[in-house]
Amino acid sequence: MTSVAAVEPETTAVPVQAVPAADVYVVLASAPAGLSAGQVAARRTTAGFNELPAPGRRRLWRRLARQFTDLFAIVLIVAAGITFLAYLLQSPREVGTLQLAVAIICVVLLNAVIGFAQEYSAERTAQALQAMVPHTCRVMRDGERQEVPVRDLVPGDVVVLEAGDAVPADLRLVEARDFAVDNAALTGESEPVHRSSEPAPASIPALQARNRIFMGTSVASGVGRGLVVATGVETEFGRIFRLAAAAPQPTTPLQRQIAAMARWVSLVALTVGAAMFLMRLPTGQPFVASFVFALGVMVALVPEGLPATLSVSLAIGVRRMARRHALVKRLLAVEALGSTTVICTDKTGTLTKAEMTVTQVWAAGRAHPVSGVGYGPEGEVTDPVPVRALLSAAALCGNARLVAAAGGGRRVLGDATEGALLVVAGKAGVDLAAEEAAAPRVAEFPFDPTRKLMTTVHRAGGHTACYVKGAPGAVLRGCVDVDWDGRSRPLDAGLRAEVIAAGDALAAGGLRVLAVARRVVAGARPSQEEAESGLTLLGFVGMADPPRPEVAEAVRMCRRAGIRIIMVSGDHPLTAEAVARRVGIVRRGNPVVVTGDRLDDTDDPGLEVLLSTSDELLFCRVSPEHKMRVVAALQRRGEIVAVTGDGANDAPALKHADIGVAMGASGTDVAREASVMVLLDDSFASIAAAVKLGRSVYHNIRKFLVYVFSSNVGELVPLLAATFAGFPLVPLLAVQVLAIDLGSDVLPALALGAEPPEPDVMDRPPRPRRERLMSLAVARRILFLGGIQAAGVTAAFFWHVHSSGIAYADLTADHPVYREALTITQAGIVVSQFFVSLAMRTDRQSLFTVGLFGNPALLAAGALGLAFMAGVSYLEPLQDIFHTAPLDAADWAVAAGCGVLLLAMEEGRKWVLRHRRPERRTS
Repeated sequence: MTSVAAVEPETTAVPVQAVPAADVYVVLASAPAGLSAGQVAARRTTAGFNELPAPGRRRLWRRLARQFTDLFAIVLIVAAGITFLAYLLQSPREVGTLQLAVAIICVVLLNAVIGFAQEYSAERTAQALQAMVPHTCRVMRDGERQEVPVRDLVPGDVVVLEAGDAVPADLRLVEARDFAVDNAALTGESEPVHRSSEPAPASIPALQARNRIFMGTSVASGVGRGLVVATGVETEFGRIFRLAAAAPQPTTPLQRQIAAMARWVSLVALTVGAAMFLMRLPTGQPFVASFVFALGVMVALVPEGLPATLSVSLAIGVRRMARRHALVKRLLAVEALGSTTVICTDKTGTLTKAEMTVTQVWAAGRAHPVSGVGYGPEGEVTDPVPVRALLSAAALCGNARLVAAAGGGRRVLGDATEGALLVVAGKAGVDLAAEEAAAPRVAEFPFDPTRKLMTTVHRAGGHTACYVKGAPGAVLRGCVDVDWDGRSRPLDAGLRAEVIAAGDALAAGGLRVLAVARRVVAGARPSQEEAESGLTLLGFVGMADPPRPEVAEAVRMCRRAGIRIIMVSGDHPLTAEAVARRVGIVRRGNPVVVTGDRLDDTDDPGLEVLLSTSDELLFCRVSPEHKMRVVAALQRRGEIVAVTGDGANDAPALKHADIGVAMGASGTDVAREASVMVLLDDSFASIAAAVKLGRSVYHNIRKFLVYVFSSNVGELVPLLAATFAGFPLVPLLAVQVLAIDLGSDVLPALALGAEPPEPDVMDRPPRPRRERLMSLAVARRILFLGGIQAAGVTAAFFWHVHSSGIAYADLTADHPVYREALTITQAGIVVSQFFVSLAMRTDRQSLFTVGLFGNPALLAAGALGLAFMAGVSYLEPLQDIFHTAPLDAADWAVAAGCGVLLLAMEEGRKWVLRHRRPERRTS
């Protein structure tokens, strides 16, 4: 069931928004400890799953019919209609003209079937890939905080929310601390709006109630809890979902380029066909025969298989990226990946494992080493007694929980850093449950990237304790003294310098450093300013987060590819530099390190100058707003920027970047929604792999463009040569052209779309931003390969006719010599195209370097094309259709010679290219 009901009926006398927070549990038949498993099961039986119905899809026959609206299909359908009309006007009627009309229609039908199958397959693939992205939320059930799939929510569930979460259903808040939501997706409000748990007037609409939040919105700041009021289609978002889902998707630059190319090719085909028709009329050729010849020329220029091969290449690229843990959400990302010039990457979780382990605790001038790794309880703190107060405060100032992992052991539910603090507190002998019972939390000031602090307020006996943790610099700004072996010492200039040096020493060792402080206040509800000033420093906690082992090689690969890597981190400069050196982002002595404070003092022109001064640049202690400025400055310099992000405040930078990359495992729902690519494993190496595959996709599209259009050149030139030579017949019939294009060209072109990345694809610089698919280099290669092919088959045709000793004027359409010459022309093109497909596997590398058997699908497709050509030559039914004759061994040798000559000349061209114009490398 996907249709679900709201618990709050429309006829309720008092809307749930008007009920006091404590009474909402009663109204919705729930409790602060959440629903039991039995209650959840019972409510799902009547309410169904919390999901929206799939958007309305076109019926299958409509989607198939849409394949016939492609410009190439329209041109061919018109050509078939005119050909059939010509057949009706002929006297006597020639069955060959009818066969041509039928063949053109068969071509259109085959292309439509291939396109429909690929579109359907791509849609199913997209659905499967989207299911790989985690969509979970935190709820209270059976008295425990749990992480459950969003679709499993039922009315009455107690949902726990914090900044960055997507609101999973329509909720009534019962707790809210500094809580604000982004309602832009639902109401269009551009700024976050504050929400509270206080009752709202019953007379106002639910959307305006300050204690109601809705599916489709996101938490901008704060923490809170809410009870599910409505799910699925009964939510406010569900009511407008169908209208929004029906909105058309905009076309991408690549799609527009293909559409423009189709218009250009169709115009050229019509123009050349008309010119050939007018040129043959004065030669005395029958009107209908001249017209059919012109149609053959036009058909020779139309790349019938191009739309299908384009779809296949993009679909394969998306699937390959998904296998490398990079989920591409929009086609635009595939296009942009091939030209990425800068990657702005986070440190924690992207370059590192995000497996925080506290290895050092510093307090009262001494370091206390910690043993053990991961989230298991094994290990101990050296001399734990002096640091228990510090670790107790650090553990209380957080919202994470340690829960049993599915495969055994423990995992963190919440922030990994807070999980590490829970683990080290346990190793030091802190009984966290007892501490929480003795000092219950009464207020919280959530972490935000601007303050770089988190504060919780606890009632302990007759006083109120405020515990603060965060970046050392931010915490120290609020400290006035330090706890030194149980005694308070004023934090004068000398002692402050000593403390800062201790924190820097931890950071220089590559540790992530947090400072922990405390203040005792008289009032029960201190303000944020009061809670975070006049602090007593308790000490530092140093956490190791080792680099991912695969990142160093990915960084080297990006450098070879001419891609600049800039670390943009909220961490300490020394920690960031230590990690950057270990993964290879920093290699020289003194990188340029820019802090958030320095960025605040730098205007935009100054930032652009800063970005141009060094290729080893680290931005540290920066906020998401700073990251946005860095991305914008790089784009103004003409860079193609990929940027990573995981927090709600990263969304503007992710949207503004050319490629926004969100973390799939640790990222927030808001970040994933704003991005065009999601890393399912959060690893930087997956970005590098996606760039490599993105380049490969773009190169493969160009490869089959060259392959298809070079074949068209080989088909067109013999027709033009016959016209200018005054030959009374044509060296290639239109029905043969269609047989070549569909019987021998489409499958190899599809196989080229699946060609693996070339070995040196990441040894080349990024392609220019404004470079078009049909560039001058592509056109030259088309003319080079097509010209060799055309010269070979044209020479073979006229050689066969000339060697027979029969005058041109004595040849008729049924003469055996003419039919043999037609067959040689078709066979020459088919065999040459097989060698072209092999040559197109690489742009610069020798085919023999990558290996002849590296693309089995291509070899199989070529073998099928050759087998079909043999059938056309030797099977009588096909001979009648295509007007062919059996070829002997010498004829096949001539055709094979054309292909071998073509491959040899292409290998020579690549050799010259490799030795005269080596690709620029970035050391």
